[in-house]
Amino acid sequence: MKKIGFVVPWYGDNIPGGAEAALRGVSDHLFLDGEAVEILTTCVEKFASDWNQNYYKPGDYKSKLGIPIKRFKVRKRDVKAFDEVNAKLIAGAKISREEEETFNREMVNSDDLMDYMREHYDEYSNFVYIPYMFGTCYHGCKNFPEKSVMIPCFHDEAYAHFETYAEVFSKVKGMLFNARPEMELANKLYDLSQVKCEVMGLGLDTDFESDAARFREKFKIEDDFILYAGRKEKGKNVDSLLAYFDKFKQRVKMGQIEGVSKNLKLVLIGGGQIEIPKGVADDVIDLGFVDIQDKYDAYGAAALLCQPSMNESFSFVIMESWLAGRPVLVHENCEVTADFVRQNNGGLYFASYTDFEGTVAYLLKERQISDAMGENGKKFVKSHFAWDIIVDRYKKFLD
Repeated sequence: MKKIGFVVPWYGDNIPGGAEAALRGVSDHLFLDGEAVEILTTCVEKFASDWNQNYYKPGDYKSKLGIPIKRFKVRKRDVKAFDEVNAKLIAGAKISREEEETFNREMVNSDDLMDYMREHYDEYSNFVYIPYMFGTCYHGCKNFPEKSVMIPCFHDEAYAHFETYAEVFSKVKGMLFNARPEMELANKLYDLSQVKCEVMGLGLDTDFESDAARFREKFKIEDDFILYAGRKEKGKNVDSLLAYFDKFKQRVKMGQIEGVSKNLKLVLIGGGQIEIPKGVADDVIDLGFVDIQDKYDAYGAAALLCQPSMNESFSFVIMESWLAGRPVLVHENCEVTADFVRQNNGGLYFASYTDFEGTVAYLLKERQISDAMGENGKKFVKSHFAWDIIVDRYKKFLD
């Protein structure tokens, strides 16, 4: 049996990151289903590490499940040259073809890894890459397009518009997308007429238990609450959520929004720090990191989950909220999460404070409809993203 080689810039059983978690989920479940899976990666520890530093020694390792891991020393980078180009991209400046090539050359990569893939090419049925912008993906796809399958995790950002990416990614064997808008974006950016494409989504453990009463008892929260689950940072638009919640509570207290409890709370779970408006300091409960069962219980106890981010390629938290039977409120300008909501009528979306006020008030007052939306979402997730369904679709695609 030929192997499926998952090619990633770094790998660890517990390192953070959405793409990292997605990779572990897919590779673990294919391995448990009997597929010959292997991780091909560098010796860098994780995204937040120095990409010039070999944290691990080169060689063979195994994951906690027993998946073989091959680690290769990282190629030394010109950090200054890379940072100069990357700063332009972050600032929204257009860069030249030469600067694109500098970015690609000085991005994290391993010459030894590429040499190994070349020398052992016939042992692998496919090389699968995640995510798109790292050197392991770009150079792997460039060197071995006929065996390259991408799980790109595209966003409409400066990097995705590279001319060099359009040339290389249009020649790969296949692309698997987390959501329909991501595939639509990719087809606008690249010529994928010769690339096998499929909206695969990501897998979830769909049979978890959610105990609302247990959550309320443990954390002493009796009032209705909106839940936010995720990192607390402006990049996730949590500052807007807090500002909108502040205004919403003031209007409730002034009697300008009827039928909503004045004791409504906003519960935050997850890492990071963000300033909480003084007007709602007593109404925002920041629990920080909680264990996974507490998170599942929080979903069930919430009146609704709000995911305000405008830059998501999937969003596990809205799927988990649906599995707990609760509706979600997402940002209209996030094409992915808004599309999921439209597909299954599992919640509502907002683009302004006026929208936020109207949708939150509606979901709080119309409890039967809110419950029905949550059940719509649960059916949608179980029929599309349960691991047995995802594994079967992966095997058919890669065959």
